[in-house]
Formats: sequence, C-alpha cells, structure tokens
Amino acid sequence: MATIPGPAGFRAVRCTAPPHLDKADGVSNILEKIMQTKRGEVDAARQRVPEEALREQLAEAPPVRDFVQALRDAKRVGLIAEVKKASPSAGLIREDFDPVKIALTYQQHGANCLSVLTDEQYFQGHLDYLKEVRKAVRIPVLRKEFILDRYQILEARAAGADSILLIAECLPQEQLADLYACSRELGMEPLIELYEPDNLERVLSLNPQLVGVNNRNLKTFVTDLEHSFRLRKQVPADVVFVSESGIKTHADVERLAAANVQAMLVGESLMRQPDIGVAVQQLLGSTAS
Repeated sequence: MATIPGPAGFRAVRCTAPPHLDKADGVSNILEKIMQTKRGEVDAARQRVPEEALREQLAEAPPVRDFVQALRDAKRVGLIAEVKKASPSAGLIREDFDPVKIALTYQQHGANCLSVLTDEQYFQGHLDYLKEVRKAVRIPVLRKEFILDRYQILEARAAGADSILLIAECLPQEQLADLYACSRELGMEPLIELYEPDNLERVLSLNPQLVGVNNRNLKTFVTDLEHSFRLRKQVPADVVFVSESGIKTHADVERLAAANVQAMLVGESLMRQPDIGVAVQQLLGSTAS
C-alpha cells in the first residue's frame, strides 16, 4: 500500500479501505486471519530488530503511568478514548486523521486514558502513532493490538505504552497467562478483553485489575450494552470493569454508572463526529473544556 508523510513526520497510511472481513466467514475464521497476519508481522519485526536490541530500548522508555488508577480516579465512568482511523467492518472512519491532535483533544475534554490502534493492515494504525501520542499527552496510553507474542509487549513498552490489550478469544489459557505475566513484569497492567461468557472464569483466574467486555456480538456485529450489565454481576467489585463498543450517548453512560461499570472504551462514535471535543463533552455530560 502506498504511503504519505503523516503528522509530526511519522508514517501514515493513505485513505484507502482496509481489508474487508466478511462476517459470514465466522468469528473464528476472522480472528484466525488476523492472528495469522500478526505471526508474520512479529517474525518480520524480529528480523529487523532482534529481541535483545528491543530490550535495550526499554531503558530509554518513559516511566509507566498508572492506567488502572487513572480510571479509578474518574469522577463517574472513566473514559478510555480511542484513536482509531479505520476498521475492517466500518471501513475508513475519519479521513482528516491526525493522531496527536485527536489525542490532545480527548485529553483536553476529559478522557482519563487513551487507546491507540497500532495494527496497520486491518485498522490503518501504526506503532509510531502510539509513540507520538505518548510524547504529547499526560494521561496513560494503551496499545490496541492483536497481541500473541512477548515481543509485541516489549515493542509496546519501548514505544511508551502504559498498558496493552489482551483478547481472551484469541489466546489459549497458557499463552494468555504468559503474556499477562510479561506485561506485569514490565510494569503494565493489561486490559484483558472478552466477549464470550465462557471465557470469564479463565480471565478471572489471573486475578486481573482490569477486565473489558466487548458488547459487539462477534458473529452478528450487533452491539448490546446489556451484555456488559450481565457480566458485570459476575466480576468482583474491586476489578475495574471496562465496557467496550456500542456506547454513543450520555444516557448510555448513565446506564453504565447505574450498573457499577467503572470505565468505558469509546472510539468510533467519537471519531465520526465533526468536533471530537464537543462529542466527548456531550458523552460525559460536561460543558467544561
């Protein structure tokens, strides 16, 4: 794919549609396609930068910001605002895409944490976006990626990430536990995401501080906030529970608060708005800038 210079001089992807993943393929096939791509990417990255060299870069990484505490300190429902250009299901979400400008707008208008997409092929993200965003903001930043290897976690920390995403549906238990431990060793508390209720027990067996529930049905792509409400009852109260997908209005946020959901991850519904700052304020029910 052709590229053009991005904001702040880093690489950006042209505004072309990402690869389309047909939901008729089934969720297992869709995730396997993505994970197969990731395996190839990790192998190629290791060839460019050996793991030993990557570990040496950790000494230059900024100190980890406390992602969990930032959400606990939120006045009501903590906001993880997502910097997201495109997705396989939605296509191009925002054409005028300046990740640093968007991140600063999120921060100014009340986001507690940020999530930055770094997948290139399916979401038109880039690890450089995370690096530049992390340098520009004061709040914690999560690397949103399909992580299957410790190498990607080292990459994330070297780039300045304060947290990472681990997706239970993509990882067998031994691998999930290993990646969780690796992230903790580097000082980052991961956000462990699940959709299928059957995965909740194995996620909770790791004693995580952060659990995310995706409200998007991975077979139909329909979102339903009730999915979070049902699973919230099964997660210990001291675990920060993050509701993901389908959150669009302040009324949705009020419903989350009433269900003792401590945090939400919101991306597409904010990224599509002409004025992202106003959209954040409306979502949070705030008028302060």
